[in-house]
Amino acid sequence: MILSLWRYSHLVLAVSSFLFILVASLTGIILAFEPINHAVLDYSEGQKNIPVTQLIEVLKSNYDEVLSVAIDESGFVKASVLSMEGDSGDFYINPLTGKKVAEIEKQAAIFQFATSLHRSLFLKSTGRFFVGLASFLLFLISITGLVLIIKRQQGIRALFNRVIKDNFYSYYHIYLGRLLLVPILIITVTGVYLSLQRFEILPKVILSHDVDYTSIKDSPQRSLVEFPALRNVKLADLRYIEFPFSPDAEDPYKISLKNKEILVNQVTGEVISELSYPFVNMMSHYSTVLHTGRGSVIWSLVLAAACVSIVFFIYSGFKMTFMRRQGKIKNKYKASECEIVVLVGSETGSTLSFGSLFYKELLKKDKKVFLTQMDKYQKFSKMEQLVIFTSTYGAGEPPANASKFISQLQKTSLDQNFKYSVVGFGSLAYPSYCKFAFDVDEALSSCTSAQELLKLYTINNKSWEAFDQWVDQWGERLGLALDVPRDNLVTKPRKKPKKFKVMTNTKAEDSPDGTFLVALEPEKAVQFKPGDLLAIYPEKDSHERLYSIGKNLEGQLLLSIKKHEFGLCSNYLNNLNVGESLSAVRVRNPEFHLKKSQKAIMIATGTGIAPFLGMMADNHSKKDLVLYWGGKNERSYSLYKSQIETALDSGYLSTFIPAYSRISDDKIYVQDLIAKDHYIFSNALKQGTVLMICGSIIMQKEVVAALQVICENYNLNSLSFYQKRGQVKMDCY
Repeated sequence: MILSLWRYSHLVLAVSSFLFILVASLTGIILAFEPINHAVLDYSEGQKNIPVTQLIEVLKSNYDEVLSVAIDESGFVKASVLSMEGDSGDFYINPLTGKKVAEIEKQAAIFQFATSLHRSLFLKSTGRFFVGLASFLLFLISITGLVLIIKRQQGIRALFNRVIKDNFYSYYHIYLGRLLLVPILIITVTGVYLSLQRFEILPKVILSHDVDYTSIKDSPQRSLVEFPALRNVKLADLRYIEFPFSPDAEDPYKISLKNKEILVNQVTGEVISELSYPFVNMMSHYSTVLHTGRGSVIWSLVLAAACVSIVFFIYSGFKMTFMRRQGKIKNKYKASECEIVVLVGSETGSTLSFGSLFYKELLKKDKKVFLTQMDKYQKFSKMEQLVIFTSTYGAGEPPANASKFISQLQKTSLDQNFKYSVVGFGSLAYPSYCKFAFDVDEALSSCTSAQELLKLYTINNKSWEAFDQWVDQWGERLGLALDVPRDNLVTKPRKKPKKFKVMTNTKAEDSPDGTFLVALEPEKAVQFKPGDLLAIYPEKDSHERLYSIGKNLEGQLLLSIKKHEFGLCSNYLNNLNVGESLSAVRVRNPEFHLKKSQKAIMIATGTGIAPFLGMMADNHSKKDLVLYWGGKNERSYSLYKSQIETALDSGYLSTFIPAYSRISDDKIYVQDLIAKDHYIFSNALKQGTVLMICGSIIMQKEVVAALQVICENYNLNSLSFYQKRGQVKMDCY
């Protein structure tokens, strides 16, 4: 309930003010370049540290009368002078020579237009009110957004931890929001302050010196360099100087410094009066500087970036809202006539895409199925199978469209018995991995009319392979042969395929367990790193198959493949002969790269060894790499033996530890070796060693469970902590 309050507050504030904020942001982008355009003129001559006394002397010696001098935010010196022989008027000067260097430029037309639109929307006082209100609303939007990020990241301490990428819009909405939060808050606070000042809601303080002019001394006479009041004052400390109109001691210099204003006796150099600027004046000055970026090119660029990001937040925010609310599904059958009901709990819409594909596949099998959001749960009179796909938000909370499900389930009385299956979508990088799915499963287990069809199944990082396995298991229980095709909703279309030439192919027929290696070379240059993926299209218009990329000692791209009897792609690859070509796309997978400076323990089963063979081949710096590999027996190992032994001999691999599951009655798996070597793994986590896991989803779950036990037994942080900071990397299928 609290999460919904924050979420809807954020949305309502954004919807109600987006037009004003959009205009302010677009004009803010333009105005951010005005200080930059001004700064590149460079009239300051880099003389910020010259004494103020030197500046006064130079001006007095060059002009008949000096009225004032001011330092702008860029450090440029503007003088107002009169001269009988030379220049008169207001212009920029060289502070060393006092000579005119340029006229004071007028504001460019584009900046005049943007300033008027930015300040008042061309509506004068009414417009200024709405702009000020928009600044305040943007401040509230930023605060509510910060709260939502904290909840998503599961605590303020994890605020700047790695963001798990759900989709482009949500990822960069959060990433840029964290990165530019402070500049945006500064923009909003200063914008509100300047609006309050404009409407005189804040007190306006004008400094007034109370001076007894009859007591002003006219001796001893001192030269400017001897003035006590100006002895240590530099140009960088100065705002402006108002020069005396006469030579009388009663007519002083009025000098504004950064934090105070002083009256200085022009004869003795003593301070006649000194007044510190009140807080409201200081705030006005710094609010203007911070809001406009005047005087700092870097800050102006930061403000421009912040304004660009606000425009992106508006677009991505509405895009995410649309994605979240596009769950209006046109069902072929009415809810009252369907035996299969699929409920989806989705925060960003990605889980719904999986549910939609599953729903469409069931329709192809002539099944009466109904798909809807979890919050729309009701009494389904003919329901025999209930399937729930749900993600988890934040610290185990329900997604946006599933907050009422458990309470509705408990309130709804069901007359018929039914079977249920729960699938949780999440990321192991979060401590509350699929927690809401577990809550749903527990609520259903306590329902007397519900019977579990399949145990709770969890899917890490939207793994298509894991989802496909669950679909197969669910279909087998009902006697259905389901083949859910990948869809652009789940996977983005790849770039145009390129040709790769087959250099070697060991063939599955020559292997004891149907595993074979294929070495490829691109016909045109293709950059790849071990851990990247190769998307292969075995037939025209067929769906892609992804394989982890390795590398052999010759530097060729290496694939390790298990042939399946009816596997379209594995049979296609096995039948390729040396010299033939295939079409494929290299897919970057930076989340599974190993840096050259990193030590690593690599854990794999079967063909999952492929990327690790490549990492060994690239380990020219001979960093400490340890490989745990699981296979059936030593004959399974023979396929990789030559490359592993060469890597061991050359120092590219430090240790190889195999786990064979078919050499005795006591089956040994990699998770058993991890549990046995618990001390090694606890030290590895403490010392920053990277743990990399590649292989089957089943193996991944067992290895993760073993590592979690080690973390608990050694009082370490949760495994999600290490995954979030990139110390635990997984690529399983």
